[in-house]
Amino acid sequence: MTVYAIIGGTGLTQLEGLTIRQSLPVNTPYGAPSGDIQVGEYAGREVMFLARHGHPHRVPPHKINYRANVWALKQAGAQAILAVNAVGGIHPDMGTGHFCVPHDLVDFTSGREHTFFDDDLEQVTHIDFSFPYSQPLRERLIAALRAEACAFSDAGVYACTQGPRLETAAEIVRLERDGCDIVGMTGMPEAALARELGLEYACLALVVNPAAGKSVSIITMAEIEQALHHGMGKVKATLARVLSAA
Repeated sequence: MTVYAIIGGTGLTQLEGLTIRQSLPVNTPYGAPSGDIQVGEYAGREVMFLARHGHPHRVPPHKINYRANVWALKQAGAQAILAVNAVGGIHPDMGTGHFCVPHDLVDFTSGREHTFFDDDLEQVTHIDFSFPYSQPLRERLIAALRAEACAFSDAGVYACTQGPRLETAAEIVRLERDGCDIVGMTGMPEAALARELGLEYACLALVVNPAAGKSVSIITMAEIEQALHHGMGKVKATLARVLSAA
């Protein structure tokens, strides 16, 4: 039976309903992860949970130790990762409260430690990253969103920007021209690191605001927090459905 891990993003620093059996402080060759790995039962099966930004939410996207996070989950026994991400909507269909299960991504980040294959190598190692998300895991998320009657898109291109600032309107125009549908700050290098370690990985993205220039008003944290508050119940219900059906 597949061992699942959930990586919670902004708005999901704790997984309510997780009956915690143990909290694992994991040391890795890459330093400390964002927090202890919570291991317990959720939706009737064992699952691991890690808060990407720590608990409380205090690690900004460009400072997250992605290598330590993914390594720690693998070391703890995870085989598949369900990543939850709060994003901005670029495509007209991606309104606030909409879900997207992206099928592809574009990495616009810089300066992040982004690979396990960089030091003391016996040979240069490359991974195929043509399709960055696990299709079977994507299909499980899509089926769960459909069963929950959520408004969602079953495909989309995720643009990952550096943060922690939000993007300019001109940058969003560029991302849209590059074919991106949603924009976030934490999708990479997380997805690539999971691939390097042979972990299944898929993203459940919740749109929490229109991207810069996509509405007549400026983006406020109050707007984002309200969208997170309304959307997290559906996120948890969707995750529970995936796990109970797996």
